Amino acid sequence: MVMLWRGLYILPLLFVSGNCQFLFPFLHHFNKPIHSNHVGGGGYIEPNAGGFFPVDGGFAAKGGDDNLESFKIDDGSADQKKKKGNANVSVETKYKGKWKLFTQNAGVSAMHLILLPKIDQALMFDATVWKQSKLKLPGPPCRQVEGTNEQDCFCHSVLLDIETAKIRPLRLKYDTWCSSGALDVNGRLISTGGYNNGSDTVRILDICPNCDWQEYPGALGNGRWYATQVTLGDGRFMVFGGRNFPTYEFVPPEGQRNAKNQVFPFKFLAETHDAVENNLYPFVYLSTDGNLFIFANNRSILLNPKTQQILHEFPVLPGGARNYPASGSSCLLPIALQPYETRKLIPAEVLICGGTSHEAFAQADLKRPKVFVPANKDCARIDITKRNGKWKIQTMPSPRLMGDAVVLPTGDVLLINGAQSGSAGWDDARDPNFTPVLYRVRGGAGSKFTELKPSQIARLYHSSFALLPDGKILIAGSNTNPGYIDSALFPTEVRVEKFSPHYFDPNLNKFRLEIVLDKSANQIKYGNRFTVQIRGADKALDEQKLQVNIYYPAFTTHGISMNQRLVQLGTIQVIKNVAPETHNIILQAPIHGNIAPPGYYMLFVNYNGVPCRRAMWVQMLP
Repeated sequence: MVMLWRGLYILPLLFVSGNCQFLFPFLHHFNKPIHSNHVGGGGYIEPNAGGFFPVDGGFAAKGGDDNLESFKIDDGSADQKKKKGNANVSVETKYKGKWKLFTQNAGVSAMHLILLPKIDQALMFDATVWKQSKLKLPGPPCRQVEGTNEQDCFCHSVLLDIETAKIRPLRLKYDTWCSSGALDVNGRLISTGGYNNGSDTVRILDICPNCDWQEYPGALGNGRWYATQVTLGDGRFMVFGGRNFPTYEFVPPEGQRNAKNQVFPFKFLAETHDAVENNLYPFVYLSTDGNLFIFANNRSILLNPKTQQILHEFPVLPGGARNYPASGSSCLLPIALQPYETRKLIPAEVLICGGTSHEAFAQADLKRPKVFVPANKDCARIDITKRNGKWKIQTMPSPRLMGDAVVLPTGDVLLINGAQSGSAGWDDARDPNFTPVLYRVRGGAGSKFTELKPSQIARLYHSSFALLPDGKILIAGSNTNPGYIDSALFPTEVRVEKFSPHYFDPNLNKFRLEIVLDKSANQIKYGNRFTVQIRGADKALDEQKLQVNIYYPAFTTHGISMNQRLVQLGTIQVIKNVAPETHNIILQAPIHGNIAPPGYYMLFVNYNGVPCRRAMWVQMLP
């Protein structure tokens, strides 16, 4: 096997061109108010189980009093039931947001990033293949470089405290370059794939003060380099694609290995592979009916993960390619629930923004002189629960590829990071897009897009983000170079920022409530009612302006946000003035895991379109 490096074929032990690639044949002014809008069958997993597969069981499908709380419910009329929890509240503000440099040197460039629950640590890691970073390991043992006698004593993975910026180095042996991941029901990160000796590896990081990576090489049946991991409604994981492997498989239990007959061929990924791929890191979302929406290149299908049958193919999205290396951004839009949920099918929509033409990578990476094709300006959404769904396409204020789509606590979407021309790849993009764009998901007249305050740091290839419990966005990464290089046009970026969106307008502080943790349920069971207590609103609290949302943390890398999910809960009742300026909100939990897979979520209480001072971690259990 040979690899392509800058147009030349070389031995496979060397780096590959443009970041994980081989064998290729080949300011809109802010002058008007922002309207921030409210939006709206699996098994039981033992909370302390050693593995991450579920055992047999079933979801609770009907409501009942949570065993953590006891209260009286006023059901009200059918009309009242329909209204509660479905307000569409707008807040007017001209505030453009605020940027703050959080740390000058995080030690590693955050190619991958996820917020770990309960401990409030941001896990950031890059790749071992470069054998360098900005942080040395605190002591032996060093990593043995595969196939050599060389020792790599640099750190490639860190935990960053989101309040103090304190860094704790972690040790990796098997390469995580271009890998994937998701949290399990206990909040552990289950990571899959990577490059070289890490391509068939499953690795686990638990949430405890001194935990380090546990790595299981050979656990996967195929190598998974640029693959996508998705969480199913029963807590199991599937992983799709990866370079040269148009297949998928279920992630095996901890310590076990998949046999070759546990790998399923996936013709759809073979069909969407073009001359420069454009179908890596496919967008994969669990729909509310338990099926999987899978988008690759410019096509999308609905797959039944139980029968392995393709149930439906959606219309082609015109205008170019959207997956790596064209690298648009995407997210599952908020799922809005009603109190006393009885609908057989709950709508779910997907948003896909930006990307570029099918030939953009070849023009930037292979042609000399390089040609940087302009990125797309379109933003498209589709209802994935409808068999006759069609793409609704709108125009962003500026072109963007390699960007990120952050689902905010309010249910709106923030488009950040990326470039305005070129492609993913080493030095293959130009014109950084410094300006965040707020996309209003629900309602509102006029444009759905509003530009916010620009950053001063280019976040291009290998940039990432994490939504934080206080509603701010942690933004890190960006490395367009094969290693840590400071002298490049866009140096390897180890600075980490925090962005405070529009709802941090100081004039809106009066709406920022506080969750009373010791009076609020922190474990939720499907179909049950539970209580969240809030403090800070006066006795004239307008319950129609309240909204409670739960957010599943995203695993972000290469412009893809795996498993990012926000669910708007149905409000059963608000019991006012249980104490001075203190109120109880009685909520209905999602009725099954296809709406909200088991695991840890940040619970936000929004009032008048403004998130609470700090979200609380809640664990969703069958």
